[in-house]
Amino acid sequence: MRSAPKFLQLLREAKTSGVLVEEVTWARLAQVTGGSVHQGIALQTAAADTLDLSALIEGCSELGEPPLLLALDGITDPHNLGAVVRSAEAMGAHGLVLPQRRSAGLTGSAAKVAAGAMEHLPVARVVNLNRSLEKLKDSGYRVIGLAAEGDVTLMDVDLEGPLVLVTGSEDQGLSLLTRRHCDQLVRIPLRGITPSLNASVATALCVYEVARRNWMKDIHGQAPSPPIVRPQMKTQEVSPPAPPLSEPPVGETSNADPSNTDPSNTDPSNTDSSNTELSASDHPSEDNASLHQQLFDSPGSDKADLMKTESPQADSSSPAPTIELDLSGSKPEPDLQFDQSIKLSP
Repeated sequence: MRSAPKFLQLLREAKTSGVLVEEVTWARLAQVTGGSVHQGIALQTAAADTLDLSALIEGCSELGEPPLLLALDGITDPHNLGAVVRSAEAMGAHGLVLPQRRSAGLTGSAAKVAAGAMEHLPVARVVNLNRSLEKLKDSGYRVIGLAAEGDVTLMDVDLEGPLVLVTGSEDQGLSLLTRRHCDQLVRIPLRGITPSLNASVATALCVYEVARRNWMKDIHGQAPSPPIVRPQMKTQEVSPPAPPLSEPPVGETSNADPSNTDPSNTDPSNTDSSNTELSASDHPSEDNASLHQQLFDSPGSDKADLMKTESPQADSSSPAPTIELDLSGSKPEPDLQFDQSIKLSP
């Protein structure tokens, strides 16, 4: 089944649409589906909408204060992800950068732990975290990674300006490639026997330190916190639909002579007649009136009967309405004998 061409085509279409395709064990599928019959395939939807990294950077550029973003490297536990989202949103972070691979998704478990914070914190899903960090650095951000072997403590690091705090997994920490893309590695001093902190707890401590040095420094006692400024995400404007094209009158279309609807008709006499009528329309004269009188007096002309029926004022002193009706379609020649077609009918 996996090597079937139709199945591979479905996988390619899913990846092209931005869907993360992951091959897991049968036990993992049973855990995701809750023991239901899944036949080897399951779809897990996100509990919140995500956006593009460029849109997040553009939205944070108009905040009026230094933006603070978080990036997670290898956080596969949805409970840790939910706790990070909750702490980040509560402390005033402006967004989260989440890789598509080697990371927990925005599942129901993560949303439950986040306690509603996932609906307020913008999340950008990226394909490659390291390229995203370089893009953020090009946009003016400083990338600070949390690592036990950091050369500066959290109390001594400079936390001014646009920042990106990168947190790694609990067992392996930041990957070697991610550390190379960080501008500075920061460590949290510990006193006890426990060698490390939970990833969500370490992230919460760093976010708190950033808040303490910025918007918290003027708050004392029961003074309220300043309102948070959210990134404004721009949406594309949808242009209104074009109005429908106007159709010619029904009676005029149905009574038109089918012999004159052929666009390949290149008779020189037809061309001269059209030029004559256009000139007459621009400059009404007696010759124009006599030309239209001949059209009306043609014995077998259905067009003449139609124009006489629809324009009872054709013989009035003003020839303008007659000329406009005459130019709405192709006109038969005055010298054509339409009685011949009538004689052929039984």
